[in-house]
Amino acid sequence: MRVLLFTGKGGVGKTTLAAATAAHLAATGRKTLVVSTDPAHSLGDALGVPLDGDATELDQGLYGSQLDVRRLVDGSWESVRTHLRTLLAGAGVDDLAAEELTVLPGVEELLMLSEVYRLAAVGPWEVVVVDCGPTAETLRLLALPEALSGYLERLFPTHRRVVRGLLAGIAGARQVDRWDAAADALGRLAERLVALRAALADRSRTTVRLVTTPERVVMAETVRTLTALAVQGIHVDGLVANRLIPVFGPRRGLAATWLHTRRDEQQAVLASLAVDVPVWTVPHLAAEPTGVAALRELAAALYENVDPLGAGDADAVPLLTVSGGNGRYQLRIALPSIGEDIDLARVGDELALTLDGRRRLIPLPPLLRRCVVVGADADADGLLVHFEPDPALWPRFE
Repeated sequence: MRVLLFTGKGGVGKTTLAAATAAHLAATGRKTLVVSTDPAHSLGDALGVPLDGDATELDQGLYGSQLDVRRLVDGSWESVRTHLRTLLAGAGVDDLAAEELTVLPGVEELLMLSEVYRLAAVGPWEVVVVDCGPTAETLRLLALPEALSGYLERLFPTHRRVVRGLLAGIAGARQVDRWDAAADALGRLAERLVALRAALADRSRTTVRLVTTPERVVMAETVRTLTALAVQGIHVDGLVANRLIPVFGPRRGLAATWLHTRRDEQQAVLASLAVDVPVWTVPHLAAEPTGVAALRELAAALYENVDPLGAGDADAVPLLTVSGGNGRYQLRIALPSIGEDIDLARVGDELALTLDGRRRLIPLPPLLRRCVVVGADADADGLLVHFEPDPALWPRFE
């Protein structure tokens, strides 16, 4: 099973290209579900059919769905909220405050992502193509499973035992039972988050395809997104440059001059692009491709003589590689298109990488936990962090 996530800056055509890719995959004999987590709800418009929360067969081997976030919240999250509200009410918190305290930011997006993988597991599809929201929303969405599961991991089981003892002393067994019910519900949520995070990090199962346009501002955001996803441990398998001005005849007249100028600018942007992923281009069409037939024509031009799912990622470079010896060690963090705007900090036994305000904690290998960071360099292959043994932990190096 393969899950292919499409994202990009708003307005670059990611929904159209996600739908076109799904239609093309179905035409080549692979049962495909295309599903939208984008609040804009434009997937049905691109396919030319209305969609709802149920997977509907649109054509031979092609299914579509627009996730119903309200139904997901009412069905999956409401039980957890009920347990928490009961617990807070028992602790003396009034109903209105308890209602507000149990609102978890990002839970709607998280439930939609979880539903995507549930559909991938239970359906007959070989591929699930996901039309995600714009890049900023998608980066936040893909970071949620790790962030929230890390929080819950720190909260349980230690805090559960502490709170249980506290409640036993002030409220009796009934309140302890309420806490246990809430803790069990949150524990199940934590298990789902761990599984979801593992699925996102599985390069053979999940990949992201970035959609952009050959414009400097848009491309700059795309390159930052590429690095940000690498920081999160999520693999980008390709970049699609949409709306490339086609080749025209001589530069005669204002219109022809304008078109040639725009194409030259676009070609200059593409020539300056230095990324380690495949780059496909899509021409700027005169008519908007709407409906399955038009989308298949678009995809045929995009993936001419190329498998839309790629050749796999067997030769992928590991995110972390340790080298060195005799008191000098290096940790290679494989990040594409790394720039000077990435921050690195040591936090206990972890390295904190921060890019554009997004942070990821990377656990250090056991050997390096007894070392101190003495420097870092960036090159074409990513980030190289230098370590030396900590004399307090390696007495022989004193």
